[in-house]
Amino acid sequence: MSDFQVTNIGPLSEWGAHFGGFTDQTQREGRRVVDHALDMQFIGVTSNAMAPGDQAGYWHAHTEIEELYMFLDGEGEMALDDQVIPVVAGSTVRVGQHVRRTWRCSPDSPTTLKWLCIRAGGDRLAAIPTDAERDTKTPMPW
Repeated sequence: MSDFQVTNIGPLSEWGAHFGGFTDQTQREGRRVVDHALDMQFIGVTSNAMAPGDQAGYWHAHTEIEELYMFLDGEGEMALDDQVIPVVAGSTVRVGQHVRRTWRCSPDSPTTLKWLCIRAGGDRLAAIPTDAERDTKTPMPW
């Protein structure tokens, strides 16, 4: 039996209707903790949507994991320690351990701010994966 799972988080246009969080206290509209729907081992993913003018309302920092924010739609800002940076579709922001962060969707954003947050920890990744075995002999299934 192959070790994979599939879930569907829906099109970007439906992300605002998601409701979720890591605990009852952190649940909010526009968030789905994707790794709660899948048996993830080493990475975590949330899909997020925030309406124009909305903000996280809190800061946070991690001591062990790093996060990668991949912005897909809308316009907003991230505060990283003492800096504020603009984010738009295509912005990709890596945030290391101990860096405080918060974010908002700009009040004048033409669309909802949507992003993926990917969390991971553990050993440093190799620049080129060394655990893959390339197979050029098995025919393609299509």
